[in-house]
Amino acid sequence: MNFTETAEQLALRAAVAELGRRYGFDYYTRQAREGGRLTELWREAAKLGFIGANLPEEYGGGGAGLYELAIVLEELAAAGCGLLMMVVSPAICGTILSRYGTADQKQHWLPKLASGSAIMAFGITEPDAGSNSHRLTTVAARDGDTWVLTGRKVFISGVDEAEAVLIVGRTADAKTGNLRPALFVVPTDAPGFSYQPLEMDIVMPEKQYLLFLDDVRLPATALVGEESAAIQQLFAGLNPERIMASAMALGSARYALEKAVSYAKERTVWSAPIGAHQGLAHPLAQVKVEIEMARLMMQKAATLQDAGDDMAAGEAANMAKYAAAEAGVRAVDQAIQTLGGSSMTREVGLAAMLANVRTTRIAPVSREMILNFVAQYSLGLPKSY
Repeated sequence: MNFTETAEQLALRAAVAELGRRYGFDYYTRQAREGGRLTELWREAAKLGFIGANLPEEYGGGGAGLYELAIVLEELAAAGCGLLMMVVSPAICGTILSRYGTADQKQHWLPKLASGSAIMAFGITEPDAGSNSHRLTTVAARDGDTWVLTGRKVFISGVDEAEAVLIVGRTADAKTGNLRPALFVVPTDAPGFSYQPLEMDIVMPEKQYLLFLDDVRLPATALVGEESAAIQQLFAGLNPERIMASAMALGSARYALEKAVSYAKERTVWSAPIGAHQGLAHPLAQVKVEIEMARLMMQKAATLQDAGDDMAAGEAANMAKYAAAEAGVRAVDQAIQTLGGSSMTREVGLAAMLANVRTTRIAPVSREMILNFVAQYSLGLPKSY
C-alpha cells in the first residue's frame, strides 16, 4: 500500500481546510445554539464540488471515491465545523443509489445530491428494534401498483433539511410470508409522512427527529433496486457510514488536540510552559499516536471500499470507526484536562464538544456491536446474539 496521498488529494485537503477556517467552530456553535443550520457552509462546499466528490461524474459528481469524501469531512471537522449530513446524503444514500438505483432514480436524485441542492436523510433506527434490520416494524405492503408504508423511526438526522428520506422497511415474501428488508425513497412532503424534533441535550446544529409513516402511499418507482436484493443494498451504505463517521471523529480529535497543544506551549506555570511536563506531554503524545493509527485504518477502509472489496472494507470500516471514536473521546477529554477551567467556557467550547464526540461510541453503531462483528467475522468466534 502507498501511504502517501496524491498531489490531488493533498490539494483537496488544503482547499477544504481553507474553507473550514473561514467558517470554523464559532460559526458552528453559534448556529447550533441559536437553532440555525449550516446552510451557508453546505452551499459553499457544494459549489466548490466537495459535497458530491464521491458521486459519478455523469451525474454531476466529482468522480472520485469515498476516500476523497472522507478527506472533505475530516478537514471540515478539524476546523471545528463538520457537516453531519455528509455522512448521510452523499455517502450512505448516494452510494446506495449509485449502485442499486434504477436509471430514473439515478437521473432524478444523484445530480441533486452531487450539487448539494437537495439532501436525502436516512431512516433505519426504530424505537424498539434500534438498527436491527431483522426486527424492524416499518412495513411496506403492495396495493396494486403502489406501496403503502406504515411505521415509526427515531433518531433520524436532518429531516428538516431533507427533500426525501431513504427509509428501510420490510416487505412480505410472496412465497413464505416472511418479512425482509426493503428500501424506499420517501419525499418529506408525502401525505401521511410527518416528523417531530427530539429534545436533545447536545449542542449540534443538525436536529434529530421521530418519524411517523401513517399509510404513506408511494409509487412503485419509490422502491430502490430489486426487492429481493435489499439486504445487499442496505449493507452497501453501511461501510460508507462507518468510514465517514470515522472521518468526523478524527477531525474533531485533531481540533481538540490542536487547542490543547497550542495552550500547553503558551501557558507557563512556575518557570516553564506546562507542555514541558511529562504529565501533560505524554497524554497528548498518546492522543497523537491514536489519531494517526485510527486514520490509517480509515484510509485502508476507504481504499478497499473504492476498490469494490466490500467484505474486506467492512472489517476495516468497523475497526476504523471503533478506533476513531476512542481517539476522539480521548483527545477531547485530554484537551479539557490540559486547559483546565478555561475549557469549560462557552468561548472555548470543549465541554460541549465532549458530549458530541462521545456520541461516536454509540452511533451510528455502538462499539459493542463492532466488537461483536470483529469477534465473529475476524476471529471466527461463535455468534453471541
